Amino acid sequence: MYYRRIIILAILDSFNGELDRLKLQALLFLFVQQSKEKIYSFVPSESGCHSFHAEADLSTMQKYKQVKAEKDIIKKTDKVNYPDEIDKTDKEIISGLAKKYKKASYEKPTREIFLGEPYYAINCNFAGKILEEDELLKVSQAKPVSVENALFTIGYEGLSPEEYLNRLIRNDIKVLCDVRRNPLSMKYGFSKKQLAGFCEALNIKYIHFPKLGVESSKRKELKSQKDYDEVFAEYRQSTLKENISDQQKIIGLIKNELRVAITCFEADVNHCHRNHLASSLEKFNEWKYRIIHI
Repeated sequence: MYYRRIIILAILDSFNGELDRLKLQALLFLFVQQSKEKIYSFVPSESGCHSFHAEADLSTMQKYKQVKAEKDIIKKTDKVNYPDEIDKTDKEIISGLAKKYKKASYEKPTREIFLGEPYYAINCNFAGKILEEDELLKVSQAKPVSVENALFTIGYEGLSPEEYLNRLIRNDIKVLCDVRRNPLSMKYGFSKKQLAGFCEALNIKYIHFPKLGVESSKRKELKSQKDYDEVFAEYRQSTLKENISDQQKIIGLIKNELRVAITCFEADVNHCHRNHLASSLEKFNEWKYRIIHI
């Protein structure tokens, strides 16, 4: 079993076998803060700090009858304990969390998180309930706000969904334009349906522009820069020239929504067609925006 799922079960064990979802997410956040094992990343959601990956793990664990969900309560049903598989330091962290928060509601650990890292409260719909006025001011100051129209490019290679989404949030991205021809991924969180759902949950618009992508067959066997250059030369001469309207739509989004990102897989923008798409957009007469690779 994945270590991160063992940690979930261990935390549930330490809290009499059950926790509400909000409190479990907060405890996982506090665990990750203290542990050398960065098992999850988190985003600032309407419910506070939230890990989509942890939520996905809980769904999988239900299928294996390790936990069950009753409304917003997660209960451990796995009869097995895994003490020998948990690092000694991590056991101590979990014990400390239980000692401090066992009798508390989700509000206490969540408030502690918000005080230490106000960023995670910026989208929370109950922050006003658990924070004082001066504390809410710090949350407001932590919220990324920009009035500059700009185009961003981003690849998800090497990133968790939460790390990727935090880059969007911290740059105040309003619209994510997926420019993959086939928006499918073996990596959790980056197929179209999942990514669109995550964006929606964080108030980021998701739009797919398949015609601006590169056919999968042409992306195979790319080993040298020369291989990439040949594919991108064809992309500039065919795809970009044949899809002017979609490029104009992206420019319109920047004009109306301020902050727009185009996305594909590669971390290195020089190995991705989004770099050439951005360069093409820059040549339109109405273009007057910065291009920022993140």
